[in-house]
Amino acid sequence: MKALHTQEDFQNLLMGVLNPLEKLYSPDQAGLDLGSTGANYDHTTVLFEAFARPLWGLAPYWAGGGETDRFEEIYRAGIAVGTDKANKNYWGGFFNEDQRFVEMAALAFGFLLAPDKIWEPLSEGEKNNLADWLKEINAYTYPDNNWWFFEILVNTALKKLSRAYDAERLETGLKRIEDFYVGGGWYQDGKTNRKDYYISFAIHFYSLIYVKLNNEVDVERCSRFRERAQVFAKDFIYWFDEEGAAIPYGRSQTYRFAQCAFWGAYVFADLHVDGLDLGIIKGLIVRHMTYWMEKPIFDRDGVLTIGYHYPNLRMAEIYNAPGSPYWALKAFVILALPSAHSFWHTEPKGMPTLENKKHLPYGDVLMQRMTNHAVLFPTGIYRRPPLGHFPEKYGKFAYSSKFGFSVAHSNETIELAGTDSMLAFEIDGSIFIRRESKDAKIEENGVRTLWSPIEGIEVETWITLTEKGHRRRHIITSQIACRAFDCGFAVDSGEVVNVSEKIEGALACVKNTWSCCEVVSVEGEGRGTIIHVAPNTNLMTPRTKIPAVIYQVQKGITEVVTQVITSIAKKDSLGVKHDL
Repeated sequence: MKALHTQEDFQNLLMGVLNPLEKLYSPDQAGLDLGSTGANYDHTTVLFEAFARPLWGLAPYWAGGGETDRFEEIYRAGIAVGTDKANKNYWGGFFNEDQRFVEMAALAFGFLLAPDKIWEPLSEGEKNNLADWLKEINAYTYPDNNWWFFEILVNTALKKLSRAYDAERLETGLKRIEDFYVGGGWYQDGKTNRKDYYISFAIHFYSLIYVKLNNEVDVERCSRFRERAQVFAKDFIYWFDEEGAAIPYGRSQTYRFAQCAFWGAYVFADLHVDGLDLGIIKGLIVRHMTYWMEKPIFDRDGVLTIGYHYPNLRMAEIYNAPGSPYWALKAFVILALPSAHSFWHTEPKGMPTLENKKHLPYGDVLMQRMTNHAVLFPTGIYRRPPLGHFPEKYGKFAYSSKFGFSVAHSNETIELAGTDSMLAFEIDGSIFIRRESKDAKIEENGVRTLWSPIEGIEVETWITLTEKGHRRRHIITSQIACRAFDCGFAVDSGEVVNVSEKIEGALACVKNTWSCCEVVSVEGEGRGTIIHVAPNTNLMTPRTKIPAVIYQVQKGITEVVTQVITSIAKKDSLGVKHDL
């Protein structure tokens, strides 16, 4: 891949991502068929979602001066067909919580940034059909979370296009977003207390688009949005390591490089924060995008897959259809910057000096930074909707930018259960983990949680950060005699990484060419073991091994302490990673 620096470099990268799609649009251009897997919405909506999401990249591309005659033709034709009630491929009718409202926002984004490409060329009748279709969003209800911004973007677009819009619903949505603000630059995603990437690539991202477009007409609100994003930036930088990787944590990991969308919106909205100059932000974006383009995230036809570092349906949510991964194109909002903007002429810089450990109180996480490695320690308190693998996405003890996390194949055996960074109990042939904490407290050097894997067992866990990793103290009060596995990170064990393993008494270690995780019991009668994990459970690599300590849990109180030690090889100035 060519090094990223200029606007043209990023434009070429976007076109490299989008060009494989051109032959996959339907004959009338109103749908995009990217695969045969399904989601919790109908096939027409699946095709519409795939059609709409490339606009997250195309709209800023066009706004920044990019030319793509073929895609302009596709989107003008598709929009005209999809919003024509008389056409057999009409996109809507609607219902409450309709997925089409999500994709409306991508269209609205296109009309806001590049109306000359996909609005002005439409006939008057086509414009009327489109406006009537868009305003239907105001007649329905939807989840009480970041979805409010879809209505905000649609009504903002209708207003800008001098079409009828619902001013009351627009204001209601903006006020509801205010209710989600918890302080310190952080929102929560609606009525839940989850603090994940939806705060960055949804709520902050949309608010900064709003700032850019409404700064002179909604001054006070835009000032609040801007100030909150500036404060948030100082926390969010901790979620990225020196090589450009972000920490996979929470839902919607298949959106991949949308993880850096906030930083593009940050520059687009002309924000500045002391200690995070333009060179630092550019360096982060360049490294992040380069990191992702080096992963096998595209199929043989060049289409983005569902998965993380590789195609993987197991980790997906029920709302991930074949076109869903193209939400990642939000990262290309920087393309809306004109060619003369200083961003394109600034040299990328490395990461700023950050604290080795940092409590982000409004984000409900404790962050740890080691060489080329960022780790997040959550509380495990969240609302658990039936969307897929939430205990693994929010309930582990630690989340790593280098080891990723695993999801369960099933709870039948320890090898199938995806138990990295968990205390897993084996009872009657099944595996039980922390699904959700009952109580939690974060301090400057650790996290305390109370939780129960199953009725009859209560656990108090203290995690304390150390120079080379962290220490876990578990106080287990149990009515059941069983055994428990205190598991380290999942280490890549593919054939090409020269993996080795060691078990010595209470110690277990898995090491490969570039990474190592060791666990050892320092209190309690533990025995080291290595779990040969079922394939395709880890987000980052299809084959892993987990070092763990096995403890016998007695009826009554059992207290154990496990030390987790990690190391990551350094890269030299040429980007070559050296062996441990």
